[in-house]
Amino acid sequence: MQPWIKVDKNSDFSIYNLPFGIFSESNQIKRVGIAIGENIIDLHAAYKLGVFKDLKFDISVLKSNHLNDFIALGKHITVKVRELIQSELCDENSVLKSHPSVFINQLTVTMHLPVKVGDYTDFYSSIEHATNIGTMFRDPDNALLPNWKYLPVGYHGRASSIIVSGNDVYRPKGQVVLEPNSPPTFQVSTRVDFELEMAFIIGKNSSLGNSVSTNDADDYIFGKVLFNDWSARDIQKWEYVPLGPFLAKSFASSMSAWVVTLEALEPFKVDGPSQEPVVLPYLSYKGSRNYDINLEVAIQPESCIETIVSHSNFKYMYWNMNQQLAHHTVNGCNLNVGDLMASGTISGKNPNSYGSMLELSWAGTKPVELIEGGTRKFIKDDDTVIMRGYCQNGKIRVGFGNVISKLLKAK
Repeated sequence: MQPWIKVDKNSDFSIYNLPFGIFSESNQIKRVGIAIGENIIDLHAAYKLGVFKDLKFDISVLKSNHLNDFIALGKHITVKVRELIQSELCDENSVLKSHPSVFINQLTVTMHLPVKVGDYTDFYSSIEHATNIGTMFRDPDNALLPNWKYLPVGYHGRASSIIVSGNDVYRPKGQVVLEPNSPPTFQVSTRVDFELEMAFIIGKNSSLGNSVSTNDADDYIFGKVLFNDWSARDIQKWEYVPLGPFLAKSFASSMSAWVVTLEALEPFKVDGPSQEPVVLPYLSYKGSRNYDINLEVAIQPESCIETIVSHSNFKYMYWNMNQQLAHHTVNGCNLNVGDLMASGTISGKNPNSYGSMLELSWAGTKPVELIEGGTRKFIKDDDTVIMRGYCQNGKIRVGFGNVISKLLKAK
């Protein structure tokens, strides 16, 4: 495809991508947009120009605080909207070309949380990450818990504290045990960490009591985002037994502003890791269900240049999205449009591909060297954490932009 609009060859937002997001200009009216190169296409304005005249949907869903109502139209509409924009951008006689006001520079807008998240589930699906944690804190010879290879472990997270890229995070407080077998103290966390994750957004409701199979899961997944599930490791260590993460996780999670559709990711499907023992029948699947998505994390201290501390890839995930969704619903749990399902920390096989400071610094025993700003065991106040992700298949590039948040001093 050859678009008539100029797009840098290294842009995340190529003609093959066209992700959806929510933006506003100085008038603060939030609208649905599609990213192309350095610009945003105002879909509300494109509708008025007749681009979607053959599709039957209400224009009001394109002037909204969130993508939920647009997503709820169903893939028979949302996929066609993306394809029509793609076609228009490759047509020299397009009405979009003769109406440049439809295009808005990304640097001049404010991006907003793309979906209203009703429910948020965080999985624990990287075998390398789970093995590292088990080796560190349990038994190196039996790092994985007995259930880990039989089901995609997950927990219900806090939706209200999910924020869009560009918003800062305050260092949390909680109970911490400073010495073994001693009572806890209440204090500011000294072990704030990032978790390199990706998340998928539910695009279709399911009914209570029904389950979604691995074969049908794609119909329920609208798209994916980058996700930084902030963690307070010292608080987590004390509170997580017996019911799992709570205050150590709920203080903030950051997500990228643009939702990359499952259709845009189709060229990047790859086989996942071999699963042994053989999974139960409801978790079996056909075809390639992992995605080759390059990921990186950088830390930028205040007034310093960034240091890339991790290079990872989403293809490493042991449990894929289809399996996660099938397991999530196998008991009859219903899904709602806008629900968010996070992958869990994405770590690779090599130390430079680990997806958290807990692993990169091996619980603080191996400080990570920064280009400027000394070393890090965990994240310091005024450090900015930057996550990026993209796919590349020959000339086809599809990226996620970034998710950026600064850690501020505790209130």
